[in-house]
Amino acid sequence: MNKMLLSTALAAPLGALAFAPTVSAATNTGTIQINGKVLQDTCTVAVNGGAGTTVTLTPVMASSLNASGKTAGATAFTLNLSNCDPNATQAQLSFTGGSNNATDGNLTNTGSAGNVEVQLLAGGTSGRTINVKTDANAPAVTLSSGSGSTSMAAQYYATAAASAGLVSTSAGMTFTYQ
Repeated sequence: MNKMLLSTALAAPLGALAFAPTVSAATNTGTIQINGKVLQDTCTVAVNGGAGTTVTLTPVMASSLNASGKTAGATAFTLNLSNCDPNATQAQLSFTGGSNNATDGNLTNTGSAGNVEVQLLAGGTSGRTINVKTDANAPAVTLSSGSGSTSMAAQYYATAAASAGLVSTSAGMTFTYQ
């Protein structure tokens, strides 16, 4: 009888624990909203509102480029974007690498003039120097209704005393749309 009472005395509290409410960790729920845009592939690019993308620099005398770091012949131009996706609000300009990107961030001359590079400027002839190697100071074009423009300039840049000849270069460019 004592064994039965002891068993019953132990089983009763343990049985009551089985029916006690369980404690659980608090949970919190929520929703992550994700939005985006799918834009058409590209805009039409033109210089000075016309067809094409050629900028012709004003001829300068070699004596105006007689030492490293000298600049001359700054020529303003407008880079126009049109037919862009109307949902895009900005196009960030960047330059693609290649043999025409000098180590100093200017464009390498492939013409016959010696010790001359071409330097690009954002904001026109008195603008900030663009480094085409790192894209420092590359402009962002504000787009409205699928169009926008930005003022730029190109100028001769001497790496040492320049010698006479032709200057020719190109800049591959890419736009990232937002």
